[in-house]
Amino acid sequence: MNETGLYLHFPFCVRKCGYCDFLSFPAEEETRKIYAAALIREIRGNAGVLRDRKVTSIFLGGGTPSVMPVQQLRRIFSVLYECFDIADDCEITMEINPGTLNEKVLSFVFDHITRVSLGVQSFNDEELRGLSRIHTAEEAEESFRLLRESGVRNINLDLMSAIPGQSAESWEQTLVKAVSLRPDHISAYSLIVEENTPFGRMRDEGVLVLPDEETERFMYAETARILAEAGYERYEISNYAKPGFRCRHNIKYWRREDCLGLGLGAASKLGAVRWKNTDSFEHYLKHSADPGMLVCEMEDMTRSAEAEEFMFLGLRMTEGVSAQEFEQTFGSSMRVVYGDVLDRLCGQGLLYMPAEGRYALTDRGIDVSNMVLSEFLLG
Repeated sequence: MNETGLYLHFPFCVRKCGYCDFLSFPAEEETRKIYAAALIREIRGNAGVLRDRKVTSIFLGGGTPSVMPVQQLRRIFSVLYECFDIADDCEITMEINPGTLNEKVLSFVFDHITRVSLGVQSFNDEELRGLSRIHTAEEAEESFRLLRESGVRNINLDLMSAIPGQSAESWEQTLVKAVSLRPDHISAYSLIVEENTPFGRMRDEGVLVLPDEETERFMYAETARILAEAGYERYEISNYAKPGFRCRHNIKYWRREDCLGLGLGAASKLGAVRWKNTDSFEHYLKHSADPGMLVCEMEDMTRSAEAEEFMFLGLRMTEGVSAQEFEQTFGSSMRVVYGDVLDRLCGQGLLYMPAEGRYALTDRGIDVSNMVLSEFLLG
């Protein structure tokens, strides 16, 4: 039986952060309840889409799923199990922000969630204020403690480097504090300043003060060193895990496996077909019972587009890409399609072959990964 993942989008948050360009916004509880009812209608409308497929991972993202009324979350899960064949060992991740935990949320987590991704970003209060986060470092630590005490045995900490006001020393302090809590997984991302965000506008006005490029590179290197010394294995450019705790859902994305997205703006992939739900809240509420009416973008990917994606997503993982798997997937040799690029990048010390027929980024290649991965665009 084919396996697939489910992604459920919850577009609500307490307050929009200065760097965030995700589809999210504050809303009253009644609006959240109305959205939950619409999401349930969409789930029922998709009941036949995954026929003969086993759901092996579910990811609740946002926004902040933990601001949803817990009774509505329980109803949503009841319908999920009614409509889809969910594996007994399904990895079920929920994004939670410190400051949104209470006894009802913890009870729901205990009953339904196997993995929590806690949006800490920093353990420095001044940096958190600069990001417009709703919590303090102490509250983040307390949230972690509450999750552990409630029985969650798989916790990821989301951390962010190269943010306003951050120094190499304060980033190291955040990493050391994170490691001291002994999470099972750490996602450590560098800030990307996106257009149409408060940070983007501040950058355009010349008032956004960020660490310089040399400091950012040093932070990146320190991340790998400190987490490796603490026993975390880097398995993707920005993701580190204790043995046995890699995020199965995210690996589906990097390996181009199927995933059905549900909710406002959610993206899906089944086979070579990709589509995205509408970003219009009003349109979503009106048409959620008819999933076909929600689609605002659809693409039947060409073989060359799939080959590009195979390379630049697969190379994000430290295990790299397999030439044999490429040929099995596309019916053509990787070297026929990409031989010149592979030879050039290997010669520049940006790629290497960890095993026969497999290519992966070197440490130097990871440092300039955006440039390296762009080399595999065929257009």
